[in-house]
Amino acid sequence: MSRLLFVLLALAFAGRLQASAQDQPFYGYAYDLDSGKYLYTEVQDPVFEAGKQVGSRVRYVAADGSLLGTKSLDLRPDCYVPVFRTELVKQGYVEAITASTADGIQMYRKSGTEKRKTIAKEGLMVADAGFHCLLQNKLPALIAGEAINFRIAVAGELDAFRFQARKLNEDSFEGRRVVRLLIQPDSLLRYIAPELQLLYDPETRDLKEFRGISNVRDPDTGKSYMVRIAYYQTPPPDAPKNLPPLPR
Repeated sequence: MSRLLFVLLALAFAGRLQASAQDQPFYGYAYDLDSGKYLYTEVQDPVFEAGKQVGSRVRYVAADGSLLGTKSLDLRPDCYVPVFRTELVKQGYVEAITASTADGIQMYRKSGTEKRKTIAKEGLMVADAGFHCLLQNKLPALIAGEAINFRIAVAGELDAFRFQARKLNEDSFEGRRVVRLLIQPDSLLRYIAPELQLLYDPETRDLKEFRGISNVRDPDTGKSYMVRIAYYQTPPPDAPKNLPPLPR
């Protein structure tokens, strides 16, 4: 049941999201949620066409410089349900949405064996980084106190699940006001599933911090990290001295 509940949201963020509308590559700094130990770096390379972001390429690099995984994302078919492919190289794991049309969402997963499934695209539905697209679009309503109910298509589970987003409180990040959002299952499962918390800048609608389960796994245990990922403007003092180079 843990995979069923936990994988779905992490993939939209820890790797995950185009955290900002900026058109230059940038870093996300991932820490263990409990100990604060530095775990890995997201190397985000947004793809723009005619001034609009249409996708992203991401590398997940461990603190020792080894490659943990990669991701490619295409937002053009549907911002809410994009086409994507995530590979965790050391585990030999792949999950993807290979097509997103009115006829359905085609999912793929490889974990030893390969599995495929098509599910209906109905109601307010998101997948992967489309979660971020939804939260950005609904941010004014969330700030005003509205709760947003939606379904997340989870390629890793070849299924979709009901969730709810709402404002939790306000905070600050790098001296700027931010709003904290809480994401939980929209069912009794909220009492046993880990929650997600996200900090958004209400003016720019940029994601500043994510707290929750990661789509990146510990190479030694195979278990998904529980992380805090911060999108700082400049590298923090405890980041690796030799950060992976940003794409040119």
